[in-house]
Amino acid sequence: MHLNPYGADAVLLAVNLVTRPANTPEELAQRCEESGVESRLVREHRVTAADLSAVRTALDEWLRVVDAPDEQTRVDLMNAMLAKYTEHPRLTNHAGDGWHMHYRPENVSVGRLVATLISTGTALHLAGRGITRLGRCAADGCSAVYADLSRTGRQRYCSPACANRDAVRRHRARTS
Repeated sequence: MHLNPYGADAVLLAVNLVTRPANTPEELAQRCEESGVESRLVREHRVTAADLSAVRTALDEWLRVVDAPDEQTRVDLMNAMLAKYTEHPRLTNHAGDGWHMHYRPENVSVGRLVATLISTGTALHLAGRGITRLGRCAADGCSAVYADLSRTGRQRYCSPACANRDAVRRHRARTS
């Protein structure tokens, strides 16, 4: 069975890379490997400074999607990323690991691969879970990004720690 590399893992990789940016090509390779997203392909290629730069550019564009002021702007920015980083879907069975979809050509750099995964994964996330399911943490003083994968679609904090800290702050404000 082939898992979909364009699903939630790709969105979580984007969150991971904007929260803790990779500073070297080796660190980018390690983070891709840890995420499990197309890790075989990353292992087969040497990640370069150009790949790191390409991923940083894609993440800057992705943050504009996160910070879009309204749904239409978010959609327009997302569509621009898809136009830039993806190609028509194609069936592939490279390395004999089973037929599956790719939204990129077979031989791409790691930077382009990560940009394609992030843009396609985010588009599928927004279309499948809801266009508002990306955001910035609602806790005062925190601007970390989150991707809402919750069942209810009500996530507003980047972490349970920020949610708890904000709840305590609100409680203390009511009781003092």
